[in-house]
Amino acid sequence: MVRVAVTLVALLLATAAHAQDYPKRPISMIVPFAAGGTSDVIARVVAEEMSKSLGQPIVIENVAGAGGSTALARAAKAEADGYTIAIGNAGTSAATYTIYPKLSFTPDSFTPIAVVAKTFGIVALRKDFPARDLQEFIAYAKKNPGKVNFGHAGVGSSNYLICKSFLQAAGIDVTLVGYRGAAPALTDAIGGQIDGVCDSAASVSQAIDDKLVRGLVVGSTVRLATLANVPTSTEAGLPDFEAQGWNGLFAPKGTPPAVIAKLNAAAKTAVESDAVKKRFHDLSTVAPDANEHASEVLGQLVTRDVEKYRKLLEEKK
Repeated sequence: MVRVAVTLVALLLATAAHAQDYPKRPISMIVPFAAGGTSDVIARVVAEEMSKSLGQPIVIENVAGAGGSTALARAAKAEADGYTIAIGNAGTSAATYTIYPKLSFTPDSFTPIAVVAKTFGIVALRKDFPARDLQEFIAYAKKNPGKVNFGHAGVGSSNYLICKSFLQAAGIDVTLVGYRGAAPALTDAIGGQIDGVCDSAASVSQAIDDKLVRGLVVGSTVRLATLANVPTSTEAGLPDFEAQGWNGLFAPKGTPPAVIAKLNAAAKTAVESDAVKKRFHDLSTVAPDANEHASEVLGQLVTRDVEKYRKLLEEKK
């Protein structure tokens, strides 16, 4: 019994020492999509500022595939020491459990660190698509069921959920084409290989400004300052289309609470910085509110959205 007690005390002291010294080397942040998409851009913006607080670089590692589940599987198996974290969203960290029911990980495989961004979904069309507004588009799609095609960042991604929510609200049949990230899908929409994309405003705002694609509707309650000419779903006559999402940071289950606290504090400092706020504004993205910084808030979002998207996706089966 004494030996067990001594062992436990030694383990606790070692854990405390690790947390106190953390971080002593670079941290890897796994991004579940190809470079250039919303999650990737947000990860890079936040990681750069977090590095300043932590005193160590955060290295971005893009791991695309299976709507983000390939990356999350890798993150779940990583050492729970704070040196591997991942960024996720409602697709990769909630809907994926309905889409891929035999995953090697569950929500309990991760410890939430912090919400780092709130995003807004948008539907955009290739610039020469014949419909000029949402109602014309819906009418066109109903006359041509299955012939219109939209790109997204892979089944299970937040972009896929934007598509599903939009199609359900509009009551139309559109063919969905999965890519290994948002950027390749947008590239094909710009090139006219597909008719449009479901994406976050962060990813497509510049392409809309440059008139490479046309914004059709944004799933926000108010118009976005960076996309003032794109109507909200209510303004466009489709109030049931709502697409407001989030990005959050996760660590493998078992990561010491003191390490989670350090990462949470660094994330909070990062998203409250002027540099991140300005970059987020340019991306049509917003930082979490003051009451949304706690790691528990991210855990609550995951629990809520697992059920929310289970209902959405099962209704369409």
